Amino acid sequence: MAELRFDGRVAIVTGAGHGLGRSHALELAARGAKVVVNDVGAAADGSRGDEPAPAESVAEEIRARGGSALADDADVATEDGAGSLVDAALDAYGRVDVVVNNAGILRDRSFKNITAADWDAVIGVHLRGTFLVTRAVFGHLRENGYGRIVNTTSPSGLFGNFGQSNSAAAKMGVIGLTKTLALEGAAYDITANAIAPVAYTRLTEDLFPPGARELLSPERVSPLVAWLAHEDCETTGETYSVGGGRVARVFVAEGPGAVLADGSAEALRDTWPDVNAERPYVIPRNLGEQIEAHFQGLT
Repeated sequence: MAELRFDGRVAIVTGAGHGLGRSHALELAARGAKVVVNDVGAAADGSRGDEPAPAESVAEEIRARGGSALADDADVATEDGAGSLVDAALDAYGRVDVVVNNAGILRDRSFKNITAADWDAVIGVHLRGTFLVTRAVFGHLRENGYGRIVNTTSPSGLFGNFGQSNSAAAKMGVIGLTKTLALEGAAYDITANAIAPVAYTRLTEDLFPPGARELLSPERVSPLVAWLAHEDCETTGETYSVGGGRVARVFVAEGPGAVLADGSAEALRDTWPDVNAERPYVIPRNLGEQIEAHFQGLT
């Protein structure tokens, strides 16, 4: 079995000072990538503390193992921070090939208690940060005619979760962004995919029993990141649930639907079971395919 290597490739990993990001950075570096380890050093809720720079700690760990790494503490939720991160990568290594958007924070609140600040902070890191970093590097990837983008969504974004309206909204937004990046990058050999990790980290440790720490370790997610980030992987525009060594494709589908007899609310009531039928379904790859399927359903 040929080993998947990243020799000569440069990868940016955001939120790489802890948990999943750290694991992704170590995995890519172990396979030969030069890694820019980005982490602002904030607490799980995004507040700034006096923690020693975690990005430098991970970068030192990579270098101690014989790899090449650059630490960066820019705030990816700001335009200047995202731009300086990409500039630092280009100044140090001359190119960027892989972007893993992993940075995130949590401020869980029931919807009746959530504040605008809680909403903005989470949207800012998860969705805006993913947008800003990718926008900052996208022109470079186009010029090189190559790129691999791996974004991070979550099960709460895909399926909803009590107390996480801010995170869920951000993470579902990442799905739409990922699909559009896949379409716009296709002509330049730029792929974009998303992962929805189920992992035991400092952001999720309250969700799982302590016994899940080993089963759901971040190291059991990173192999999927390595594959999606590799030049041999041509898959694009997809989302994968991953955790504990299990990987599954998650997709948005449209059921067969129903055509109303007279267009009234009463007709809709009477055909409601048909409207909600799930099979046979189609999986549109873009808006055009969805519209085509809709018109076909009218005939």
